[in-house]
Amino acid sequence: MHDLPLNRRLLHILAACTAVYTFFVLASGGLVTSKNAGMSVPDWPTTFGYNMFLFPVSRWVGPIFYEHSHRLLASSVGLLLIALAAGLALAEPRRWVKMLGYCALGSVCLQGVLGGLRVVLNEDQIGILHGVLAQLLFVLLGVIAAATSPGFVAGGWAPARRVASLRWLALALAVIVFAQLGIAATMRHAHAGLSIHDFPAAYGRVLPDTSPAALAAINAARQAAGEAPTTAGLIWLQMAHRAVAGAIFLLALALAWRARDAIVGVRRTAWLLVAMLVVQIALGICTIWYDKPADVATAHMALGALTLFVSARLAFRLFVMQVGLREETLEFPAGGGYSRLSA
Repeated sequence: MHDLPLNRRLLHILAACTAVYTFFVLASGGLVTSKNAGMSVPDWPTTFGYNMFLFPVSRWVGPIFYEHSHRLLASSVGLLLIALAAGLALAEPRRWVKMLGYCALGSVCLQGVLGGLRVVLNEDQIGILHGVLAQLLFVLLGVIAAATSPGFVAGGWAPARRVASLRWLALALAVIVFAQLGIAATMRHAHAGLSIHDFPAAYGRVLPDTSPAALAAINAARQAAGEAPTTAGLIWLQMAHRAVAGAIFLLALALAWRARDAIVGVRRTAWLLVAMLVVQIALGICTIWYDKPADVATAHMALGALTLFVSARLAFRLFVMQVGLREETLEFPAGGGYSRLSA
């Protein structure tokens, strides 16, 4: 196994730490929505007229705490990505890895602007885009962390046979999980709470009745319970969320079954995804049965982000094993199947 120079090992540590830290920032953003703390700070880039970094700690109370702390955490992700992009520019020889770092830096800048516009314009649609882009940034950082790891550089992800079908299954899983997160973000930013309160049924039926008369009765009951009204579109969006969750689980099972003859790392990751999805579905059910408690809903969102991260990283690994993205200057051992590497 090749020993990377110290500067490149430190670069990998920075990339990995940035990815982990970004996950916690994602979770804090989910908590802002779950706690209905969005727009608790009505101005941007200031916080109640203060420079956000100088806002008095004594005023970090109630919903302001969640939104303001999320702003500070997100700002520090930007600083980490500036350092990461600079480190890649100075120490990373592979152009494609450098470009990923620059894309990540550009993404976090766009993410900050979208977060600000969400506040200034008070537009939930921008909030949805803000949340979806955060998921993509998290995935991108995972790819950078993998590509800068000593194992990757030294050929630990060597090409292997029989991964063509697996890579497309893993990619399909990652794409569908991403679509599911988009559906979830749309539901969360509707600020209507749960549109369906029972599971596995939907208003006591396999498919809910959303005729005008049924919807009027549903909203009358919601109003009596102090809930925001819902719409037929939101009800069917929640039904789509349930259906896609089932499809994702079945696809993950198919991936794990097809990976039973793959190398240990791939096989374990496939079954890890199945286990994560079991927990994810359980959290989703608890969200419905217990009327969307903020902590459970946030855990459900955070585990969804991790599922996307792991599935996308697995797809990246399988594509590398198929096409052999390689280090520019290193030699692999003879048993690795190839000699000198090219860019």
